[in-house]
Amino acid sequence: MPPRGEDADRTPVVLLHDSLGSVSLWRRFPARLACILKRPVVAYDRLGYGRSAPYPGAQPPSFIDDEASSGFAAVREHLGLARFMVLGHSVGGCMAAAIAAMYPEACQGLITVAAQAFTEPRTLVGIRTAERAFAVPGQMERLARHHGDKADWVLRAWVDTWHSEPFRHWRLDEALGGVRCPTLAVHGERDEYGSPQQPRRIAALTPGPADPLMLPDCGHVPHRECPERLIDGIASFVAASTAC
Repeated sequence: MPPRGEDADRTPVVLLHDSLGSVSLWRRFPARLACILKRPVVAYDRLGYGRSAPYPGAQPPSFIDDEASSGFAAVREHLGLARFMVLGHSVGGCMAAAIAAMYPEACQGLITVAAQAFTEPRTLVGIRTAERAFAVPGQMERLARHHGDKADWVLRAWVDTWHSEPFRHWRLDEALGGVRCPTLAVHGERDEYGSPQQPRRIAALTPGPADPLMLPDCGHVPHRECPERLIDGIASFVAASTAC
């Protein structure tokens, strides 16, 4: 049974970043979210990203499910998180769903932001467009500010994985079907990497609001494009899901 009242207020929120993300790319969002929710917010760099160690080889097709039992499991053990909520952006939202499914008794809430539930043409076209943009002089240097000499690996892991044969018919359905906690799917109406069918699929297969939270005039990165509206939506969801 989810914690209520004072106990619920102490349940931390763990953030899972996107395919090119890192702790630094969350910018002020974790601090602002912690201030509004009045609870701890934890962000960490996945292996191969940000200030973490380099990933040992190519990213495997199972990397979404693997995070629940590898990087996240290590963070949870290190911090002693008996209970938690998870919030993931883009592919981090997919990982958050896998985590919620793997730890149904411990996970008290799932929030996906601009997450993918299946591979669709818009996703693949958007990734190729971004790949071409990174070929412009100076763009890889911007990525390297956050990932150092791992920047090339980060870009190739994103582009090559999503365009690989194993991801041709990839779906998040199995993980979503295992989620038992309240779930909020958030999506920008102008998301260049996923249609509204993505959050609708997440909402349809998980407990929680029947409809996703759609953010008008917002693209793929709500925590930078419309942080106030995103935080307001998250705060309302958390309040409702932990109310007595």
